[in-house]
Amino acid sequence: MNYDGIRATVMGLGRFGGGVAAARWLARAGAQVTVTDTAPPERLAPSLRALSDVPIKDYVLGGHRDEDFLRTDLVVVNPAVRPGSAWVEMAQSAGAKTTSETELFLEACRGRTVGVTGTNGKSTTAAMIAAILTAQGNRVWLGGNIGRSLLGEIDSIAPDDFVVIELSSFQLYWLGPGAPMPQTAAVTNFVANHLDWHTDRGHYRTAKQRILTGQQPSDIAVFDPHAQGLADWQSAVRGQFVSPQTEEAMPLLVPGRHNRANAALAVATARNAGCCEEAILEGLSTFRGLPDRLELLGTARGRRFVNDSSATTPESTMAALAALEGPLWLLAGGADKGADLEPLAEQVTHKAAGALFYGMLGPRLADMVRAKTSRVFCESTSTLSEAFALCMQHAPAGATIVLSPGCSSHDQFDNYRHRGAAFAELVAALPDYEADTPPRTSSH
Repeated sequence: MNYDGIRATVMGLGRFGGGVAAARWLARAGAQVTVTDTAPPERLAPSLRALSDVPIKDYVLGGHRDEDFLRTDLVVVNPAVRPGSAWVEMAQSAGAKTTSETELFLEACRGRTVGVTGTNGKSTTAAMIAAILTAQGNRVWLGGNIGRSLLGEIDSIAPDDFVVIELSSFQLYWLGPGAPMPQTAAVTNFVANHLDWHTDRGHYRTAKQRILTGQQPSDIAVFDPHAQGLADWQSAVRGQFVSPQTEEAMPLLVPGRHNRANAALAVATARNAGCCEEAILEGLSTFRGLPDRLELLGTARGRRFVNDSSATTPESTMAALAALEGPLWLLAGGADKGADLEPLAEQVTHKAAGALFYGMLGPRLADMVRAKTSRVFCESTSTLSEAFALCMQHAPAGATIVLSPGCSSHDQFDNYRHRGAAFAELVAALPDYEADTPPRTSSH
């Protein structure tokens, strides 16, 4: 599409780079760009600074206005915008095309694309794939929902480069019917999630399966049909299907059975991309994980502290409890996404020595655990900092204290990274804190 001279509305500037990248990309292509966001300017300050050298036609912040959707040719929808948005429907009724930062990127990307989605484990799997591809000697770009827009670097991505992009259900939902899909699609698992955003489980499933149903016959789909929720997903495959093999002997630094499943998926994807066994071994044996994902922060007062703030589903927290050695003291809670909390409460009774719940769902989770057992020390508080303080009063030396919330962060924090940073600050403020600072695997 030729963007020169068109009127473009970027709906949702955000704070993770996607809105900034889309606005910059379109302005550079000659579009007359209006940026609009319901957040006030002070909340968007870093993003606004990043656009200070870009010729933006207009900023409309603190709310939307009709004219930016009625008199425009293109609306770039932020993935956080909910289905059924009156603003999007207004633009479509007026004849505007809708797109997203992800769609703009996929349309323009010249590299070999690998998309990773699923309910749990997609960031770690994407990073593992990138690590193996890098060990093979490829030039690799890692971005998407993992926290980095690659649209601004599109001109630097060569046809022989690999692009590993993590895709959320929100991003997949806002891809148009003709949007190109990644040439290789890897799916980790499927469990009902984000039911506060999707209308129901079927809506969520359809969005996730978009990565498969939009592929071409020459494309590749990689997933384990025995993985949770994927038993009947082969009917959605439009390309060639590849199933991972069990890789029990893989040398992993990251703990847990769930990470072995992530690694098996990464290995199958990398092998299909031409990676040799030596590169697979090197990539996995040096992969130390990602921030906020079973991340060992360090020790203090004889206790270990683990940041698993990215665990925004009960299943992720259950995986963390299964992966870590006890005695375990859990910090969990946050906002409700409509998930079933009963299995998590059951797992806490078997795996945790103590559980401190906080936030919107704190009282409910605490009541569920207390109804099952009196063995586990269990309390609820209003805030994470209060839960942490109470945990430090009662958790004995030798305990592992893990923040693995199992819920959305949005009742008290901007996002899971903000929540993880708050936990890390609480830990670092302890008098005898000793940080664990291993080097991390990185890609472009």
